[in-house]
Amino acid sequence: MMNEEENKEVVYRSGLVAIVGQTNVGKSTLLNGMVGEKVSIVSDRVQTTRNVIRVILSEPEGQLVFLDTPGVHKAEGDLGKNMNKAARSAAEGVDAVLLVLDGSVAPAQVDEGWFRRLARAEVPVFFGLNKRDVGQAFHRAYKDLWAAVAEEKESGVKPMWMEFSALDGAGVRALIDVLRETMPEGPPLFPEDVLTDYPRKLNMADVIREKLFNRLHQELPHAVAVWVESIDEGEKKWKVEASVFVERHSQKGIVIGEKGRLIKTVREEAERELYEMYGIRIALKLMVKVEKNWRKNFWILKKLGYA
Repeated sequence: MMNEEENKEVVYRSGLVAIVGQTNVGKSTLLNGMVGEKVSIVSDRVQTTRNVIRVILSEPEGQLVFLDTPGVHKAEGDLGKNMNKAARSAAEGVDAVLLVLDGSVAPAQVDEGWFRRLARAEVPVFFGLNKRDVGQAFHRAYKDLWAAVAEEKESGVKPMWMEFSALDGAGVRALIDVLRETMPEGPPLFPEDVLTDYPRKLNMADVIREKLFNRLHQELPHAVAVWVESIDEGEKKWKVEASVFVERHSQKGIVIGEKGRLIKTVREEAERELYEMYGIRIALKLMVKVEKNWRKNFWILKKLGYA
């Protein structure tokens, strides 16, 4: 005789969840941890994620489609303004919003700005206090700030507070389960074997750009962009050509490095990671080009997917 738990029919739920927040709070690390694979580049530099990336988590109980957004920051130039616009617009037209906060540091003005925006939300809102492994000293400060904003705005929004560590995974499973329970009943939005609908060229460019970020550190990461020109998909090897854009000739030398060592290392690291992603050998050709003030050029931003 089946007990009540065994007889209970599983209700399949699916929906869209926007992951928002300021730069460098761990949104991409959280996303990669939730789906178990690297689909969004991770760096300790701000502005790492420049596009809105859709990532799909399919499980027997349901499907969550996450929108990983650029971190909102102090906008400088067209690139910064477009990134902020993309992040804020991604919080519209979804089934839930997850605001990721760095619970190990005091709330910033950007966090308060998100609180004010989400005080008018018409969908379930989750406030995720990340970096639990580092410390929880400022959790109360975030909750007090929200209470003040909600009172001022006369908000009826009742957010659910979650604590987790994107880095070591503590609390992430509970977050996934709670998010899924808030989704509407319905069939999957994407085929269950699809991990992301992010275009291959943009994904490859992001991988290359991450390797550049990690090597360049604070020298000129935001003056660098990558565009994959072509992908020749052979049976045993893919030949990929990509352009690395910088804004000045002096920056070109920095990216190439002494005797070409830096760009060679970046190429080798990117080839290894792309091989792991796609399961086929990658022959990557990188060309460093000077495009003066590319961050203010609408057509270049559009080509790169930032406009």
